[in-house]
Amino acid sequence: MTRTTPIPGTRIGRRDVLHGAAAGLVVASAPQIARAGRPRIVVVGGGWGGLGALRALAPGGAADLVLVEPHPAFVSCPLSIHYIVGERPFADFEHSYGALDRLGVQRIAEPALAIDRDRREVVTSGGRIGYDFLVLSPGVEYAEEAIAGYAEARSALPVGFRPFEQQGVKALVERFLAEGGTFLISVPKPPYRCPPAPYERACLIAEQIARRGTKGKVVIADANPQPMPPPIAKPILEAMRAVHGERIEYLSDHEAKAVDLAKGTLDCGIADVPFTHANIVLPMRAPRLLREAGLGERWAAVRLPDFRAQADERIWILGDAAGTPLPKSGHVAFNAGIVVAQAIERRIDGAPEPAPAPTELPTGICFAAIGSDRAIKINVGANFVPGETPKLRFQVDPAPSAESSEAATRWARSMWQSMLG
Repeated sequence: MTRTTPIPGTRIGRRDVLHGAAAGLVVASAPQIARAGRPRIVVVGGGWGGLGALRALAPGGAADLVLVEPHPAFVSCPLSIHYIVGERPFADFEHSYGALDRLGVQRIAEPALAIDRDRREVVTSGGRIGYDFLVLSPGVEYAEEAIAGYAEARSALPVGFRPFEQQGVKALVERFLAEGGTFLISVPKPPYRCPPAPYERACLIAEQIARRGTKGKVVIADANPQPMPPPIAKPILEAMRAVHGERIEYLSDHEAKAVDLAKGTLDCGIADVPFTHANIVLPMRAPRLLREAGLGERWAAVRLPDFRAQADERIWILGDAAGTPLPKSGHVAFNAGIVVAQAIERRIDGAPEPAPAPTELPTGICFAAIGSDRAIKINVGANFVPGETPKLRFQVDPAPSAESSEAATRWARSMWQSMLG
């Protein structure tokens, strides 16, 4: 492949750099950034995966680091259900990128619009940013066309599975709790971001129904025969029935086909499900940015165990956009970022590629809240064996507990500190 942007000829070793010597510069617009005498690593996406990679790369000092992220701050989707139902303020989940600035990471406050792989450049609204190595962790895109009528009703039907969308879902929940009726939550077929999230939303909304005396119920229209992934199905269903009873109605094999906001119905093929308020969780895919760059179809095609793009040896793709069997969760994305950082550092150092061998893939920890003070802990692991499809291992609490709810808060604070503390 022809390259028009030269690779810097001088490499500065990690031992030759004073760590943290300069504060990072936040750039409001992004003109062409001049090449320095060492490699540049551009990270697209300042979420769990991108931050995992940056925090692992920054102490080494072997490259210039650039983060392309349009939002001014990080917002955690994990645990944000407690904000959505009014238990905790939004500020609990929003964190400054100041720690990256202090580490010398240059931030470009614009969205990435395209990837020019031939020239090794990321295109933003303000210009082009050259890279020697590119890390992509842009999250997910909603496949709106999968549900007829959704695009026309988008403003009234927030999904809330991406940062800063939680406010819209919170407003929707507050209207329901004030007015009553039927709050419908649809669940798509996997893979989608944070598999337990639709069920915990149902549970915490049902808890608020009881607390506030709302005349209404939550209906889950699940495209699957049971909550996904299968190891969580029994504890989730049993907890919903035991804790929330008739406040939650669970409909299996109800895949959303079309929504009619005026009539207040969701066409699920086998039946129309009525609603007064609805949280339609759409099918998901990798953002168009990756697909238009030829990095995959629905999901980005990566090579395990290091998450390198199958189509380009200078690009790594991690987090929810990557097409792997691993859960699409924040914890997996953060750990994958560390793996990617190690792979890039080996390239910079000129170290040989590790021989294919069995290795443990990034682990996942998540918590499904059943109530404000009860949760189910879910641990997921997977071992990579060359030539084989990774098989997931699950450890799931058999029932919700206060201990797991407290552990969820400790876990989140620890992760936020690791990323941005």
